[in-house]
Amino acid sequence: MRWPPRFLALAADFFWATALLVMLVTSVQAHGGSSAPPPPGVQIPSLTHGQMAVIARYRGDILDLAQRQTVTDPTFRRLYNHGNLQFTYCLWGLMPGSLGDEESPFNECSHAYLATAKALLAYMATMPAAERQAKALISDIDADMVRSGASWILCQFSGEAFSTGAVIEPRWRDMVFHLPSLAVLLVTMALMRAAWSIFGAKRAGAV
Repeated sequence: MRWPPRFLALAADFFWATALLVMLVTSVQAHGGSSAPPPPGVQIPSLTHGQMAVIARYRGDILDLAQRQTVTDPTFRRLYNHGNLQFTYCLWGLMPGSLGDEESPFNECSHAYLATAKALLAYMATMPAAERQAKALISDIDADMVRSGASWILCQFSGEAFSTGAVIEPRWRDMVFHLPSLAVLLVTMALMRAAWSIFGAKRAGAV
């Protein structure tokens, strides 16, 4: 019995996606967890599930204000750099459901980078050069949170505090159980395979 070429291509995509996921899982150690105390570093207060969406809307404004600061200190730089690193680990917030879906493997790391953004803004409110603008931004965010009832919308990570001393990684092993994340992984692998086929064929023909 001969399998259709399309079925074989899909099977190959699934195989490579699964292989990639296995490699990620075996190379990643567990991080975070609300039951463990945060590691040494600048401590970052927790953020409720509802507050995430509000902070996400203002994150660009927070970073814009931070980037305009010319006089900084180690705490500011730790918060700023940690937030950017955490955002990268969380795949730049691009995964579906990373903000709104508690079951997303990327929800905890989204809590982390947004909690860091909020902590950075709070710290800038103590810096003379940024105080006025930071407090005005905090006022806007607070008003938005009150309107949306953000503080009352909780999830399993709402009580988790973070620290610049540790990076929260996505729960890679849970991607196979979260259909939106798995779909993105499979599509990405399919696109990579298609690109490899196109450019590989061109390269082989040029030799």
